Amino acid sequence: MKTFLNRIKTSINLSQLAPALQTVHASLQHSRCDCIRRTRQRGLWLASLLAPCLLQAQETSEAAASDSLNLWGLIQQGGWAMYPLGACSLAMFFLIFYSWKETSRKKFFSVEQVQAASVAVAAKDYKQAQSTIAEGKTLLGRALAPALPKLGTNREKAENLFIENLEAEENAVSQWVTYLNVVASVAPMIGLLGTVSGMISAFQTIGRGGMGRPELLAGDIGEALITTATGLVIGIPAMIAYFVLKNRLNTAMIATAQAGTEVLEAD
Repeated sequence: MKTFLNRIKTSINLSQLAPALQTVHASLQHSRCDCIRRTRQRGLWLASLLAPCLLQAQETSEAAASDSLNLWGLIQQGGWAMYPLGACSLAMFFLIFYSWKETSRKKFFSVEQVQAASVAVAAKDYKQAQSTIAEGKTLLGRALAPALPKLGTNREKAENLFIENLEAEENAVSQWVTYLNVVASVAPMIGLLGTVSGMISAFQTIGRGGMGRPELLAGDIGEALITTATGLVIGIPAMIAYFVLKNRLNTAMIATAQAGTEVLEAD
């Protein structure tokens, strides 16, 4: 066995294998450097192609973001119609808050007020009932107080006077709610007028410069679209608030009429 191994060792000359191994190693190193160089070249080529597109997309996104976030720029682009639309928006907010305050239940009557007036009317003390119902300075007090002194002499006249006063008080409150309907109707019409104005300017621009330069139409078309959108943004909430406040007023008036009838029927 040892003799056989010695023969194998002597038959293999390691000094002859060393140059072959060095050649294979150099070939692998050369192939690796060549692949890395080709990969880098391809990467640089793709980057050179995509760089202008990426820069243009970034500039476009930045310009769009700045335009969309710049409220004053939108107002200026909307033109003259944005000023009456701004007045409509301020009027809408004022009318919503004021009408909501005026249609609260405490503005119409209180349960304690109705009970005290009913006790005085049942005792035939109409002067006391009048002073009690007028103390709270509510809508029921303003409508019912003038009618209570007539309750002892003519009940029918007292009821008719109460109904007339109640209708007058309702009209005084409902006019503020009705103005919301006016704002809801006028704001989209102003926006439409601004749209027509922008389209007229666009056609005039086409007449002067033709269709070869569409960038000249951007301002006029922007004016038309912005005024339309602004008018709808104001008109839709105003219309919703109008119906909500109208139902709120109707509910409060029905409860007030029932409270006044309760006081009159205590006689």
